[in-house]
Amino acid sequence: MAAAEPAARKRRPKGHFAAAAGRAKRPRGGGRQLEAGMRGILITCNMNERKCVGEAYSLLGEYGDLLYGPEQFSDHEERLSGSEREEDEDDVEAALKKEVGQIRASTEQKLRRFQSVESGANNVVFIRTRGIEPENLVHHILKDMHTTKKKKTRVILRMLPISGTCKAFMEDMKKYTETFFEPWFKAPNKGTFQIVYKARNNSHMSREEVIKELAGIVGSLNPENKVDLNNPQYTIVVEIIKNVCCLSVVRDYVLFRKYNLQEVVKSNKDDTQQNPSSLTEDQNSKVVKPETEEEKSAKEVKQENKNQGEIEAEPKGNDALTV
Repeated sequence: MAAAEPAARKRRPKGHFAAAAGRAKRPRGGGRQLEAGMRGILITCNMNERKCVGEAYSLLGEYGDLLYGPEQFSDHEERLSGSEREEDEDDVEAALKKEVGQIRASTEQKLRRFQSVESGANNVVFIRTRGIEPENLVHHILKDMHTTKKKKTRVILRMLPISGTCKAFMEDMKKYTETFFEPWFKAPNKGTFQIVYKARNNSHMSREEVIKELAGIVGSLNPENKVDLNNPQYTIVVEIIKNVCCLSVVRDYVLFRKYNLQEVVKSNKDDTQQNPSSLTEDQNSKVVKPETEEEKSAKEVKQENKNQGEIEAEPKGNDALTV
C-alpha cells in the first residue's frame, strides 16, 4: 500500500496530456497556416527563420508606413462609457454577450497589416498581408535597395510577392489563373513573359505540365503575348508548398536579381565579375578595349592565312564546307 500511494500521487489527469499534445502540434506563426485564398509575401532564408521573421516585420513595416501610412488601431472597449458598463453589470447575461462581442470586434480591428503564418516548408516564411498590394510593396523595396545599394537584411534571401493562392491541383490552377492573369495579359493588355516554378513538399505536380498549361492560358488571353527567357516584361512566379499554389506576376525580375535582397544591393562591378553574360550591349561596348596597331596587324595576317586555307580547301560538288 505504501508503494502504491506515491504512484497514485504521480498520476496526472488525461486532460494534461491532451493539452500538451495540442501545444506540440500547434504550428508556428500564431496558430495559422498558409492556405488557399491568402495573399502576402513569401520569403526564403538560410536556417534562421525566427530572425527572418523579425527582419521581415522591420523591413515591411518601414516601407509599409511610407506607402500606406502608419497602422491605425481602435480599441472598441475604450469607447465604452462608465454608465454603460454599470448598466451591463446589472444583467449578467447581457454583460457576457457584450463582452464576447467586444472581444470579436477587438480581434478583427487588431488584425495586423503583416502577420507571419506557417508556410509548410523549412527556410520559408510567409507573411500574410491585409489592405495592401504585395507586388507594389515588394517592387518598391527592391527598387529602393537597387538604387541606394544599401543592405538592410542579413538572413532574408528572396522576397516574392504572392498576389493569389489556390489549391495545388492542375484543374484548380487552370480555373484560377484564367481570371488571375487577366490584368496583365488579357487583350488589349499584352507583354513578354517567362514562368519560374518551384515546388516544396509536393510530389504530385509536374513542372513541365504546369508551365505548359499556364503558358497556354496566357496565350489564349492574347495571342500577342510572347515568351522571352532573357529579359521578359513580366515573370509569372509559381511557388507550390504542399497543397497550396502561390502565384504572382512581377516586373523587373532579371534587373532585381530574381528578387534576391542580397544580390540586388551589389554594385555593377560586382555584378560584372560574377555574371559577365548579364551585361547589356551598351555595357559590353564600354568594357571592350580598343585594339592596338600590333593587334590589328596580327589580326590581318591571321585572316589572310585563313582565306588562303579556304581557297585551297575549296569543296567539290555538293561537299559541305568545314572549318
